[in-house]
Amino acid sequence: MSQNNEALKETHFQLPGQQSFYRGKVRDVYEAENLLIMVASDRISAFDHILPRPIPHKGQVLNQIANFFLKATREFVPNWVLDSPDPNVTIGYKCDPIRVEMVIRGYLTGHAWRVYKAGGRNLCGVDLPDGMKEHDPFPTPIITPATKAEEGHDEDISREDILKQEIVSEADYIQMEKYTLKLFEVGTKMAAARGLILVDTKYEFGKRNGEILLMDEVHTPDSSRYFYKEGYEERQANGSGQQQLSKEFVREWLMEHGFQGKENQLMPDMPDAFVEIVSNRYIELYEILTGEKFQRHSDGNIKDRIENNILEYLKNE
Repeated sequence: MSQNNEALKETHFQLPGQQSFYRGKVRDVYEAENLLIMVASDRISAFDHILPRPIPHKGQVLNQIANFFLKATREFVPNWVLDSPDPNVTIGYKCDPIRVEMVIRGYLTGHAWRVYKAGGRNLCGVDLPDGMKEHDPFPTPIITPATKAEEGHDEDISREDILKQEIVSEADYIQMEKYTLKLFEVGTKMAAARGLILVDTKYEFGKRNGEILLMDEVHTPDSSRYFYKEGYEERQANGSGQQQLSKEFVREWLMEHGFQGKENQLMPDMPDAFVEIVSNRYIELYEILTGEKFQRHSDGNIKDRIENNILEYLKNE
């Protein structure tokens, strides 16, 4: 497929003042000149595994959606970002990461539904009401934290255990809870204005000079799940399943092909047609969420363009 040639799988830059490099599931992260430089690649992960094939334009979509929401929420919650000198790059303050993901859920969907369907009525210390159907809304959004794993699966954890294990101080955790609820409230309103329902998402925080900052992406299709608002009630009433814009359809495709990230399971090959579908879904979400036409920045050599734009930024710092 021709557009797959445009996909950015990884980078290997040597930047001036570079102090460290870390390759995450989907981002290449450089520390240089006391700044954090995040390059959003086109890698895609599911069930905590990186899929073999990158998705064209996915990195640009994620980076630009994240920056769209980081700008929109900055007045409510301080964040780490300084600038985005390239469609695939964000540069900001280096923070000490807090090893807890603040997952917030407005609906009984995805992981929460799988737990519920198996008979679980408590998730991360939060009691779940009886009699709910898949994709039903919770009476109020629930926070279901996870410990942030260096490798492998993130693990569900309760607020009580976080404090008992002293992963985070109580004061910091209370602040993270407040920020999480506010971000979800703002994100829900912004999604509703674009005809979407923000179903669930996760936020990651870090500390810099004693201040808690929102770090990493926010409200992107990698970290969030969206339903279409139109027809939600009707689909819920007749049990036909919800139309969603998220990465869940990739997980569903993998499960249909016998992969859930478990031991001895083989990762299926994603055919060209499915790679293109995934790419188009990401672009569609960008255009719906922002109301802007997506500009495909893929002319020439993507790596050269990214490196040149980073070097230009550092030179002018």
